[in-house]
Amino acid sequence: MGWSNIASFMGSLGALRRGSLLTVVLLFAFLSLLLLAIVAIVDYVFQAHAFPGGFAIVVGIALFFILFEWLISPAIVRWAIRSREPVTAESNPWLYNTVQELTRQAGVPMPRIWVSGDSSPNAFVFGRTVASSELVVTQALLQRLNQDEIRAVLAHEIGHLRHRDVVIVTLMSAIPLIAYVIARFGFEMMRSGVRTRGKGGGQAVLVIILSAVASYAIYLVTQMLVLYLSRTREYYADAYSGAATRDPHQLASALTKITYGLSLAPSDSEPTGLRAFMIGDPVRASADYDELTEKMNAYDLDKDGQIDAYELQKAIEVEKKSHWRRANELFGTHPPTYKRILMLEEMEEELKKGGLPPNIYQFV
Repeated sequence: MGWSNIASFMGSLGALRRGSLLTVVLLFAFLSLLLLAIVAIVDYVFQAHAFPGGFAIVVGIALFFILFEWLISPAIVRWAIRSREPVTAESNPWLYNTVQELTRQAGVPMPRIWVSGDSSPNAFVFGRTVASSELVVTQALLQRLNQDEIRAVLAHEIGHLRHRDVVIVTLMSAIPLIAYVIARFGFEMMRSGVRTRGKGGGQAVLVIILSAVASYAIYLVTQMLVLYLSRTREYYADAYSGAATRDPHQLASALTKITYGLSLAPSDSEPTGLRAFMIGDPVRASADYDELTEKMNAYDLDKDGQIDAYELQKAIEVEKKSHWRRANELFGTHPPTYKRILMLEEMEEELKKGGLPPNIYQFV
C-alpha cells in the first residue's frame, strides 16, 4: 500500500478504486448466478419448465431483500448504540464545528452527530444515504485522544461519506444475506423431508440439495468479497484523512492509541513520558492501569510511555509473525492496524518532502 511519489500515490488511489469497482461487479455477478439457480429450482420443483415469470419473481425477491436491509439498517444501528446523546453547536461547539468544517471541505452534507457512552474509543457513520447519514463518536474517543487525533478520525469517517461507503457497503452486504437465506431454506426443506410429486420428484430433490449447497458456497464467496470491499474502503478513507488534514501522522497516532493503548511519538520529537490519555488517573483506575502496563511491556521497550519508530517496527514484526492474525485478516472488516499505520507514515514522509500537492484531498 506504499508509494514513493505523487505518481505512485495516484496509482495507489486508482488501484483502490478499481479494486472496489471489481469487487462490486463480482458481487452482482454472483447474485445473477444465484438468481439463475433459483429459476432452475422453481422449474424443477414445480415441474413447469420455462416457469412463466420465474426470473422476474426471483429478481423481485432479491431486490426486496436488498431494499429491506437498506431501509431497516439505520434503525438497527440506532438500537444497538448505548446511551447516545445528540451533539449540537451549543452542547459541544468544537466537535460540531470540526465536523462542519470537514464536511464542507469534502463537499458532503452535514451528518447528524451523536456521542455514545461506549467505553471503547471508536467512531463510525451510517445511514440510508449520504444526505441522511449519522456520525457516532464514543465518549472514550473524546477523552483518550487529543483534538488533532480526533480530527483525523473524524476526517476518516467523513471520507467514508465522500466515497459513498455508507450506501455501497450496506447494499453489497445484502447479497451474501440473500444467498444465506436461500441456502438455509433449501437445507430446512431437506431436513423436513420434503416430498415432490410426479415423475421428476427425485430429480427435484436432487436439484434442491445441489442448489442449497451452491447457494451456501456463493454465500461464503460473496461474504469474503464484502469483507475485502470493506477493508479496501478503510484504506481509502485513511488516505482521505491524511490528505484532508495534511497530517497523516495524527490518524496513525489515533490508531496506535486505540489498538496498542499508547500514543505514537513523532520520529523527530523528544520523549515526554507517559501521556495522559486515560479517562482518569491511571493509578486510581487499576483495571486501566493494568491494561496499560501490559501494553507497555509488550511494545514500549524504553518505558517512556510512547512508541517511537523503532518500537513501532518491533510491534509490526510481532503482528506479522502471528499466523493466526494473518489468517484472521481475511475475515476482518478492517485491515491490520500496522498496515494502515505504515501507509499513513509513508504518506507523512511524502508530505514532508513536498511530493504531494496542497489540494491532494480533492483527488482522494
